[in-house]
Amino acid sequence: MQITLNVNGVSRALDLDTRVTLLDALRHHLRLTGSKKGCDHGQCGACTVLANGRRINACLSLAVMHDGDAITTVEGLHEADGAGLQQAVIDHDGFQCGYCTPGQLCSAIGMLDELAQGWPSHASDGLEGPFTLTQAEIAERMSGNLCRCSCYPGINAAIRDAAKTGTGATEAAE
Repeated sequence: MQITLNVNGVSRALDLDTRVTLLDALRHHLRLTGSKKGCDHGQCGACTVLANGRRINACLSLAVMHDGDAITTVEGLHEADGAGLQQAVIDHDGFQCGYCTPGQLCSAIGMLDELAQGWPSHASDGLEGPFTLTQAEIAERMSGNLCRCSCYPGINAAIRDAAKTGTGATEAAE
């Protein structure tokens, strides 16, 4: 099936079997290997990308479902939406092996945007924003992204710093 994906700002035409996941289309057909295949069941978050600005598990989504969509992978994060977060992850040692880092970065960008839009989480005090970015909020909002090296303190600190500097969200961290 012929589809067109707008990946990291570049329109890419693909001829794919309808069963190809978005993750496999990105990694094997477009050679964008930043998004990782961890569990292939949507449980680890290593494959997280942004589809039209919303974070999704690319391993659970068929590529044909995203015909015409804007897909952002870790390779597409740049000054406007990810450089501050990427630097904060480095500054806070928010990675060890680095396997989960691309998914963590994309998920954090999406999560900070959700927070800025006033989306509540299960850890929020209520349903009406604005919400304070507490450690419990970050843990709940990032719970779909696992780090087997247990770098959560560094990831948490990086997200809080990025929120303070306005990367992806307008609400400052507590």
